[in-house]
Amino acid sequence: MAEFVCKVADASGKVFQQVEAAQSEAEARQRLADRGLFVYSVRSRLAVLPQLGGRLREASVGGTDFLILNQQFNTLIKAGLPILKALDLLSESAAAPRLRPLLQDVRQRVREGALLSEAMEDTGVFPKVYTTSILAGEKSGNLPSVLDYYIAYQRVTSGVKKRLVAALVYPVILVTVASIILSYLVTYVIPRFAQLYNELRVPLPWMTQFLVTMTLQLRWYLVGAALALVVGVVFAFIWSRTERGALVLDRLKLRLPVAGDLWIKFQISRFARTLATLLAGGTPLVAALATSADAAGSPYIARGVLEAAKKVREGQSLHTSLNETGFIPDLAMEMIEVGEASGALAPMLTSVAEFYEEDVNLRLSALINLVEPLVLVSMAIVVAFILISLYLPIFSFSLSGSVGR
Repeated sequence: MAEFVCKVADASGKVFQQVEAAQSEAEARQRLADRGLFVYSVRSRLAVLPQLGGRLREASVGGTDFLILNQQFNTLIKAGLPILKALDLLSESAAAPRLRPLLQDVRQRVREGALLSEAMEDTGVFPKVYTTSILAGEKSGNLPSVLDYYIAYQRVTSGVKKRLVAALVYPVILVTVASIILSYLVTYVIPRFAQLYNELRVPLPWMTQFLVTMTLQLRWYLVGAALALVVGVVFAFIWSRTERGALVLDRLKLRLPVAGDLWIKFQISRFARTLATLLAGGTPLVAALATSADAAGSPYIARGVLEAAKKVREGQSLHTSLNETGFIPDLAMEMIEVGEASGALAPMLTSVAEFYEEDVNLRLSALINLVEPLVLVSMAIVVAFILISLYLPIFSFSLSGSVGR
């Protein structure tokens, strides 16, 4: 989703800027208007970056440093320190030095009278889930508990991401090394052997003749195909930055065998975990759905959740609204319906998230356990074929020489 810098005014006439995530400028304006704000201007965040006077910021904060910061902040608040004093301490001695200028900015905004959630949202770098959780904590007067929920959310989501990355590292390295070795053999080793045999006028067995013919005649086609693949990947990446491109690619992901099922389950677990955290922190359902859509890593999922939020606002039940999106699995829908009917929606969403996280981990592990030996065996067969084909003329020549003597 794109981000827009919006200049707005509230009912009291206070004019301020905030960053709004939306699919388009029109959607950003509509969402601001729905919240009762008067919109002065809406500009793409990328368009206003050159106007920041050279001030560099992180596009967003996250990771271990952000988790430690929240733990420190929560500890200070639980100890009874006022928010402003806690920000003073963190801006001077936060464990992550790169976050200190950002905290100084937040502290200054709070000192000028802004709410903590407003100050953090105005910076444009804190996750939407985080600022919405802070707002819910401010409204309920229970900020420490809300921070506890968010810290637990951070730990789980970061743990899932780390496990996924760790599971994919070895297969990626394996495929990369195999590609490099094959490229070297095809582009350098085989042509050299072909030239040597041609100069020696050694008769080539059919295996060697096949390998040399395929390599010499098709290697430039293979290079062209590789370049075309790289260009296609770059084009797809650039196109995915657009609204239509992101939606089309997301729909294509759903149709991929095996990977499509893993992808949708991972997205559902992420959505359920985010929504459960917001609801447990006291955020109203409609606002929690809108924020979950903002936090979704998939424009296709985000659009469906926003449509569901609109229908919930109109009085429709959550499970019915989500069922109409078409991408929520039946089991998840049944669990959400039970949670909604029993008044335990947040715990049930957490159960949904845990179930699909575990399912994705198991399926991904099984897939990787299958892919790794397949890559190794395929690589061994190809390399063995190349080596036998290259050295077979030498063996044949040696044998014929021995017989001749």
